[in-house]
Amino acid sequence: MSGCSLPTTEGTSKQLLDPSTFVPPTPLPAPTVTIEFCDRCRWLHRATWVSTELLLTFPSPALKAVTVLPLNADDAAGRFRVWLNVENSLPRLVWDRKVEGGFPELKVLKQRIRDHIQPGKSLGHSDTRT
Repeated sequence: MSGCSLPTTEGTSKQLLDPSTFVPPTPLPAPTVTIEFCDRCRWLHRATWVSTELLLTFPSPALKAVTVLPLNADDAAGRFRVWLNVENSLPRLVWDRKVEGGFPELKVLKQRIRDHIQPGKSLGHSDTRT
C-alpha cells in the first residue's frame, strides 16, 4: 500500500472518490505545443522524446505545456505534426511530416519554436543563426 491514505470519515472519503466532484485543472495560458501523431504508426516514443526535448530547452514560463495527441483514424495515417499556440493567435503549424518530407531534426524544430516565443534566446550548439 502507498504512503498516501484517504481520510476515513464516512462522508469525506466517499466524496473524494466520486468523479462527479472532481475539478479539472485550469487550462494553461499560451504558449503551448501540441504534437499530433499517428498512433497506428507507433510514433508515441518519438512524440514523447520531442516533447521532452522541447520542455528541457524551453522550461516554463517559456512553454507552459506540451501535449502529445495520439490519433487513430484513417485521415491521420502517417501524421506527425507539431503545432505552436501563442496568445491572441490561431495555432501555428511548425512541422508536418508529409509536407516537410520527414521527421523534424530537433535543432530545426527548436529554432522554429524559439523564433516565435523567445526570439533572442541562444540555443547553444543547436543554434546556427547566420
